[in-house]
Amino acid sequence: MADNKFLPGEVKDLAGAVDYQNDSIVSRMLLNKPNGSVTLFALAEGQSIAEHKTPFDALAQIIDGEAEIVISGKSRTVKAGEMLLMPANDPHALFAKKNFKMLLTMIK
Repeated sequence: MADNKFLPGEVKDLAGAVDYQNDSIVSRMLLNKPNGSVTLFALAEGQSIAEHKTPFDALAQIIDGEAEIVISGKSRTVKAGEMLLMPANDPHALFAKKNFKMLLTMIK
């Protein structure tokens, strides 16, 4: 994507909106409103997001690759085309089993 703008009514390629970077986590905020946010992530294989809690539900939609998501100690594998709800106030963590891209929608 040549620019960082995401305009209402404009069609964009979701998978192409972030690129993988070796040994890195890349994120791009697409929408940030008082009632929630939508963020696109690209995690290189082996990268992780440490266990944390959020005060609102988080819906992870896997666009590419494969992730391990742990919610309250229970591990789940989520692949491209699948999604998983991480409930508010439950500890969760993510691990890139392979390169993966995720659209994360947080709703207050």
